[in-house]
Amino acid sequence: MRRRLVISYLLLMVLVLMALETPLAATLASRETDRVRADRLADATRFASLAGPALRSGGAGSLIGELGSYDQLYGIGAVVVDRDRRTVLVSTSWTPGRDTQAAVDVALAGQQFNGPDSVWPWVDGPLVVAVPINDGGEVLGAVVTATPVAKVRRTVTAWWLVLAGIGLLAVLACVSTAFGLAGWVLRPVTELDAVTHEIAEGDRGARVQDRWGPPELRRLAASFNHMADVVSDVMDRQRAFVAHASHQLRNPLTALRLRVEELGPSLTDQDGRAEHRLALEETDRLALVLDGLLTLARAEREENQRVSVDAGEVAASRVAAWQPLARHRSVTLRLATAGPAYALTVPTAVDQALDALIDNAIKFSGAGGEVTVAVRPADGGTSLQVRDTGPGMTSGQLDQATERFWRAPDAQNIDGAGLGLTIVAVLVDASDGRLTMRPGEPRGLVADLWFPAPPAAPSAHPPRPGDREPAVAVPAPREPEHRPAPGGGAPTDPDDEARLG
Repeated sequence: MRRRLVISYLLLMVLVLMALETPLAATLASRETDRVRADRLADATRFASLAGPALRSGGAGSLIGELGSYDQLYGIGAVVVDRDRRTVLVSTSWTPGRDTQAAVDVALAGQQFNGPDSVWPWVDGPLVVAVPINDGGEVLGAVVTATPVAKVRRTVTAWWLVLAGIGLLAVLACVSTAFGLAGWVLRPVTELDAVTHEIAEGDRGARVQDRWGPPELRRLAASFNHMADVVSDVMDRQRAFVAHASHQLRNPLTALRLRVEELGPSLTDQDGRAEHRLALEETDRLALVLDGLLTLARAEREENQRVSVDAGEVAASRVAAWQPLARHRSVTLRLATAGPAYALTVPTAVDQALDALIDNAIKFSGAGGEVTVAVRPADGGTSLQVRDTGPGMTSGQLDQATERFWRAPDAQNIDGAGLGLTIVAVLVDASDGRLTMRPGEPRGLVADLWFPAPPAAPSAHPPRPGDREPAVAVPAPREPEHRPAPGGGAPTDPDDEARLG
């Protein structure tokens, strides 16, 4: 936009210069031509006054010497003709031109002739001047001079070059001023564009300086800052409400579950006991939803402060933590790593993302299934892959998997709140990473996480071509461990699953 503004200013300046300098250039050429013409008319008039008596008496007299000296001194040819157009006297350098005949005709008619009107740099013809020879009111002949215009052309050209130089200086000054003016005008717009990108990248504290630029753009910058403050305040209030609501609801929910649980011994009817069990399951489900909302609120409230973590070490700890549940579900859980792999993420992003993805994989792989967690350097960062042998998802379901509270049609009765993958997506996005999911071969689901490497990550030896990723055995306790559901009761799985979003 700055270039377009400068071009528009420059075009306007060029038009103004052309409107001013074109008439001035024509005036200078005309003035120089008139000055030379006036001198030639004066000379021709003097020759005519000398030629009158000479033509009456039939002798040249002193006119021959005058014309010779004039031609020798100035290099201007002259000719004297009588009323019958016969040449009476002619100087040495006289050369007839295209205007000579017309000049003789006008002079013999009793009028002065001069042409052309102006000498331009591209005109080659001489400046022809003719005056009549009068004696007692009778026209006896005419004196015609032909002045070379080379000197006049050089003078006019020099004036035009001066005008062109002045115009060039004016254009350069205009360009310099235009760049400064365009920068002053567009500075708020440029800063507004930069701040908009910063806010879009997660820096909600970025603001536009409203002290520069035209008053209209300063008001726009102030309005933008006010809008950003309002939007940031609304987002903070919304997230605080979700966090506070989730936190405040846990206490009455826990009390409600205890009261419902205490009703169990007093129920003797089989249908009543079944309804009692369903009520307990619904309270557990509601507790999972509240936990997911609280975790999501924390993830979205992160200020994008990055830390460097060893993704391989974190993955090993998470696989070890999930081994008891995997054995309880008869699922084989493996870790494949090629050594240290450092990633730059927001705090706990790798931990929480792996927790959600491993939970999903174990939950849907079923008895006899396999879940593999692989960590390796890739694309200038670190890649973490969770692969399972479950039923997988269709392409349409993959597109909706990260939506909040979305659940696949065939997973409506499976525990989960539909927030796990949403939390993973938020954490990965806040870390400038990528989350991609695709169907596995021949079945199952592959979830890939990629995080950028820190600027000065410790060097790790990459695997050589042909090397196989070593399978690392993760030790686990002998007895399976289960996480208790909120308020006690039967053990439940972690917060969410990939098939439920």
